[in-house]
Amino acid sequence: MKYKESFLQYLKIEKRYSPLTVRSYLNDLDQFEKYLISQELPLDPDVLTSHDIRSWIVTLLENNYNPVSVHRKISCLRVFYRYLRKEGFTRADPVEKVVLPKIKKRLPVFVDESALDRLLDDTDFGSDFRGVRNRAIVEMLYLTGMRRAELTGLRNQDVDLAEATVKVTGKRNKQRIIPILRSFISTLQEYLKLRDEAFPGAVNGWFFRSDRGNKMYDKYVYNIVRNYLAMVTTIDKRSPHVLRHTFATHMLNHGADLNSIKEFLGHANLSATQIYTHNSFEKLRKIYKQAHPRA
Repeated sequence: MKYKESFLQYLKIEKRYSPLTVRSYLNDLDQFEKYLISQELPLDPDVLTSHDIRSWIVTLLENNYNPVSVHRKISCLRVFYRYLRKEGFTRADPVEKVVLPKIKKRLPVFVDESALDRLLDDTDFGSDFRGVRNRAIVEMLYLTGMRRAELTGLRNQDVDLAEATVKVTGKRNKQRIIPILRSFISTLQEYLKLRDEAFPGAVNGWFFRSDRGNKMYDKYVYNIVRNYLAMVTTIDKRSPHVLRHTFATHMLNHGADLNSIKEFLGHANLSATQIYTHNSFEKLRKIYKQAHPRA
């Protein structure tokens, strides 16, 4: 498709999107391009119509893509056409007239406080390097609300035990400082001691290390969290992102205001954070139904 490569460079260099996000945009554009070829439609974005894009949406839905995925793919086209108009490559914007399928709102999945207490207070993670590291990973995710990629991207200089803070580099390289509990510092100190004994070269570079001393990777973190959450909860989703949802929900339930939670999570705007109020409201609704004599 015309201008695809220059668009991806724009995302990478000017917008400073992460490699993962750029790859996602590339995949969506490639998929759209294959659809156009299959339908013998032109690959020139300047002559495509809203009808062409709507027909792609219909095809995606017929192939059992869920509305969330469809929204993401059309969002990619919106950004693409915004770029084309900005650079003067086209005056058209066929995406503008496209009506997207409705998305059923899903509440964030989170773990009950009692389950997290059992995991962190009663579970034996082990006292060797692997066990202490796994505990540090689970606690870091739950106590800070950081994303999995943010955790694997932590470097030694980002974690300041003396100040009890961690510097997190989020989306678009935006950085934020998150406080950590003093009670958590002893776990991190023990982890660093065992890590540096096992891998002396690790004093420089990445904070969390795999069993072989390499940088911790996303799938490994996912498996650690999934396995430990399985010990205390039966919820289907047991990912690192569930711990992020859990952090936000528990903070809100204990009186934290939305703006503070927004800053902790590194959200660009408050609307992304407001979804956690629905969980609190559902909790109130449940209490109301149980307690009100007329319910």
